[in-house]
Parts: sequence; C-alpha cells; structure tokens
Amino acid sequence: MRSERFAFPGSQGHNLSARLDSPDGAPRAVALFAHCFSCGKDVLAAGRIARALTQYGIAVLRFDFTGLGSSDGDFANTNFSSNVGDLLAAANHLRQVQAAPTILIGHSLGGTAMLAVAGDIPEARAIATIAAPYEPGHVANQFRDRLAEIEAQGEAEVVLAGRPFRIRRQFLDDLRAHSQDERIVNLRKALLVLHAPLDAVVGIDNATEIFVRAKHPKSFISLDRADHLLSQPADAEYAATVIAAWASRYAEEEARAPEVAAVPDAVVVQETGQGRFQQAVAIGTHRLISDEPRAVGGDDSGPGPYDLLLAGLGACTSMTMRMYAERQGWPLERATVVLRHRRIHAADCADCETREGKIDEITREITLPGPLDDTQRARLLEIADRCPVHRSLHSEIKIDTAERRA
Repeated sequence: MRSERFAFPGSQGHNLSARLDSPDGAPRAVALFAHCFSCGKDVLAAGRIARALTQYGIAVLRFDFTGLGSSDGDFANTNFSSNVGDLLAAANHLRQVQAAPTILIGHSLGGTAMLAVAGDIPEARAIATIAAPYEPGHVANQFRDRLAEIEAQGEAEVVLAGRPFRIRRQFLDDLRAHSQDERIVNLRKALLVLHAPLDAVVGIDNATEIFVRAKHPKSFISLDRADHLLSQPADAEYAATVIAAWASRYAEEEARAPEVAAVPDAVVVQETGQGRFQQAVAIGTHRLISDEPRAVGGDDSGPGPYDLLLAGLGACTSMTMRMYAERQGWPLERATVVLRHRRIHAADCADCETREGKIDEITREITLPGPLDDTQRARLLEIADRCPVHRSLHSEIKIDTAERRA
C-alpha cells in the first residue's frame, strides 16, 4: 500500500488535510471516505477500511472536514451543508488527480452526508454507510442538554467524545433544512447499510429507515456487539473486510474499459474515463492501453505515448534487419533493440543543426546474436537506419488535424 498526504481547497476555501491510500499497482477503482461528526480521517475505523480496500485494489481518499483534525477553518462556522460541499470538493479533486470516486463510504454523520451528496457524484456506483443517522438532525441528540442555550444565546460549547466543540444556531438551522427521504428513494446506486443493534449513539431504527426507503440493489450487515465508533479492532476489521469484498464487485465493473471501435486502415485512440490519462487504442483487431507514469499524474496502467513511439521504432528496426538477413542468408539469431528517449539541450549535440533550446534524443542499442562476421554486423547496423519508421522520424512529417464528428 502506498500513502500520500496533501491538502485541497474545501467548500469554504480552507485547505483540507487529506490522505490517499493506494494499492501497489494501478487502482481498479477509487473510493471516497467520510468520517463521523467529531472524528477525523485517521480514526481507527477509517484506517482499517482504507487498508482493506487497497488489498482489493481500490484506492481510498479520506480527509478532515473543515475545522476538524489537521484541516484549516473554524468548526463553529461549519454545518451539514458545508460537509456536503467538502465532499463534492474532494470528489472533484479526485477527478483532477486520479479518477472520480465510484465507491462512497461514510461513518455516522459522514454516512448521512454521503447519502446526501451521492446524487451529485454521477460516477459513483455504490454507497456504504456505517452507523449512519437517517436524518442529519439526529446529531443534535448528542448535545440535547445544550439546545436551549444554543437557541437563546446563539451558540454554546458542547463536549463530544471528550473534546469541546462550539456549536452555533446556524448549525441547528441547517440541520433542519435537510430531508433525506427523497434523496434515499432516488439513490439509484447499490447500497450497503452496516449498523450495530446495540449502538447507543445512533439507534438501529435509523438503519431500518434507510434500508426500507432505498431501492435494490441493497444489503444490510449487522455489526453485532460493536459500538458506534467501531473502537474494537475486531469490529473495525470485520466492517472493513465486508465493505472491501462488497465494493470489489463494483470495482470490477468499473475496471472494464469501454470497447473502442476500430476504423479500417487507421489507429483509433479514445479516453477510457479511468484515471487522468488512460487511453484505449484500437489497431485493427488489436487492443492496447496507453497511460502516463504516476510521476506526471497517470496511473501507469499502460505504456506512455513516447513508449509506444519507441516500440514502433524498435519493432521496425528489428523487422527490417530480419528481412535483410534472411535475403542474404546470414545467421542472425534473435535480435534485441533497446531504446530510450529524453530531452537534451541542443548545445550538447555536436552534430545537430539546431543550436538553441532543447531537442529530442533517442538512443538505440542493438544486440546481434549469432555467428556473424564484422562486415555482416556493420551492414546490419546500416540497415537498421533504413527502417521505414527511422526514415520517417528523420524526414519532414506533415500532420493534418481535423475534427471528426461523432
């Protein structure tokens, strides 16, 4: 598993502290995780779920909402709407740096927020909620003894999970403005509801309300004796394993890149929609994937454009030498061509016409196995320079570009 920490701008303009956990290879899908009301991205359950998902090839972004954890901003100025906005900002950030989230996971109020935001993330295929309240207003039960003071004074300090938080009247007003019923009925995405029957913070009846209103495909998993925060490692591990196994089904569906239609006597390249740069390539009956390395924002799921260019030159070089050797009856065995590309300063090239700026340099190392004499080897290296692709790269190339209407 690889982990990357960074920040991105949230709904109120503050930098939000985030962590992206990824599998060692190219991710099959991307998940977005929302933590509970007074928690943070590094809470036990979030970490275990992220780790389990990466083992199934799914990358996970988790972050601290505005004013919580390591994120900037004042928690007192936030509300449920700002949380929803932060989730949209996180989804948009994923679209830009990797791929839009296809799996949404939310713990407690984070689950309620995921249900609220799901309709605004069209790429999402599946949602998992853990101990989630049916309505956002349920969270006010955690400080019910201070509600009158908040209404009368405009704000009050409350204690949640042993930590003080300042709650303002606008927070309560915003909670009342949200209704989940229509959102859940019109979800149109796969849903997994996880809840503990003995949850003392958010009662099991909330899971019932969510499950009954949602349409299929939907599933319910009982977390048995777990507490609300899944504070016991075994409970967090169980929830993580179940979510990962369930989510892998939707990751598999997303992993199948759309089939690109071939065009006779042409090479067709089409975006797959997975990652920032992944391309599907159709060459007659052959299909390839092209991508960029992770160092420049790709997923490294296939060779890059220059890799394909070098492959074309290398294949042409080897084929041309093979045809010549066969015509001459020379004992050339299996030739190997190693190519590299880089940009160099023109001033560093002694035999180049260009003297300013940078130029492309391709190095080509050729191995010629077999009982060949020195004359034959020298001749084959000369022939290598005559391969059609080599000659095209050295000659003037005219490229015409026009829009092809769908």
